[in-house]
Amino acid sequence: MFWRGVWGYLPANIVQGVVGFLAIVVFTRLLSPEDFGRYALAYSVFTLAHVAVFTWLEAAMARYWAAETPETGLADHFASLYRAAFWLSAAFIPLVILGVMLWPVEPAFRLALGVALIGVPVRSLAKLAQERFRASGEVAKAAGLDMATVIGGFIIGVVFALAGLGGAAPLLGLLIAPLFALPFILPGELKHARGGRPDPARLKRYASFGYPIAASLILSLVLASTDRFLLAVFMDEAAVGAYHAGYSIANRTLDVMFIWLGAAGAPAMVMALERGGRAALQDAAREQAGLFVLVGLPAAVGVILVARPLAEVLIGQDLRSAAALITPWIALGAALSGVTVYYFNQVFTLGHRTDRMLLTMAVPAVANVVLNLVLIPRFGVLGAAWATAASFALGLAASILIGRTVMRLPIPWEALIRCGVACAVMAGVVSLIPAVGGPVELIAKAAIGGAVYAAVALTVNAAGVRDTGRRLINDYRARGAEA
Repeated sequence: MFWRGVWGYLPANIVQGVVGFLAIVVFTRLLSPEDFGRYALAYSVFTLAHVAVFTWLEAAMARYWAAETPETGLADHFASLYRAAFWLSAAFIPLVILGVMLWPVEPAFRLALGVALIGVPVRSLAKLAQERFRASGEVAKAAGLDMATVIGGFIIGVVFALAGLGGAAPLLGLLIAPLFALPFILPGELKHARGGRPDPARLKRYASFGYPIAASLILSLVLASTDRFLLAVFMDEAAVGAYHAGYSIANRTLDVMFIWLGAAGAPAMVMALERGGRAALQDAAREQAGLFVLVGLPAAVGVILVARPLAEVLIGQDLRSAAALITPWIALGAALSGVTVYYFNQVFTLGHRTDRMLLTMAVPAVANVVLNLVLIPRFGVLGAAWATAASFALGLAASILIGRTVMRLPIPWEALIRCGVACAVMAGVVSLIPAVGGPVELIAKAAIGGAVYAAVALTVNAAGVRDTGRRLINDYRARGAEA
């Protein structure tokens, strides 16, 4: 299941990465620094609202689907989740409209914020279906929905930006694209609820499982968004825009990669535990951990090595210098965050101890607020980047230590050492390439660095890449022979 997900979700994550970079290229040029800053702030509020109100439903769909069968209450599972989603949406939208109308902020930010918040329940309904697709192994459906909403949202956002909607333009894309998708996916999902009934006891169990996850994600978002709000307080919206641009190119590169691996890995670990027990889980986790290191470590090092030419290619002139300055630190933080969220934190959902995940995330969240308050007034956007990297390092340590009280996941020390050697060789070769700037430097360093890393990784069999390659080739040949 894991490798089917890895290959099946690859096109969707390539699209995510390409569109993510295009969004930075386009919106940092179509929007003023102030409008880009308003978009960044409204997007942070949008994400916080989604997590606080709706994410527990999505988490319950992802975790409990594998344990349900038509005989044990699958219809009740769907009926409970979708009835709760509809009631929450019915209460959420009027409250949002009233709150935005009464909030004394400038009209441009009010528009961006209103559009963002109205899009929250729409996005959640689409995510609920997508989590079901992932849990059931329907990789093509999950990937197709993701690609459609990402591409559609970007195109719609560009149209509205050209029409002069400012910071609200990208957020209109996030609202309208999933809204267009719902008529194609929602009727099919609601069919699973036929004959079922909303079960308060079931919803209570789902809430006790999912709300700690939501609270943990809120703390994670505090890690990712507190710096923007404090930059707005201590500096201005232009500083927020510059920081968000640099944060986006570094974080997006790594986040897309970890989301890709996590989309395949999390359902596979749930299925391994539910159907094969702890021994099967350890085997699945060991395989995933090696791939995380093999792919994630060189990606982080690569972003650090090409920070300046990457900013020159992707980011508008007004935001470029500050973005290049913070990119290496954000890349480090993104790598630490990805390993924490998509690997080590999985023990809390697998072991039904999401309350301890909340404790785990509290450590870096509190540290992030304190460090930002100390560093931003003195060092500006660079201080915010330092605070982010340090906080994610604390988060990784907390996840490993607290997670061991639930169950242990293997740490791939050998893969870390071998991949680290390959990254060191890659960094040494890339450092010899002249800094000519722009796309020429970016393409040269990325291509040569990637080739060097691949050659060394294959030579030292980093994370068992040669062994895995042979096994996958043999499996493919065996399936071809059977066909």
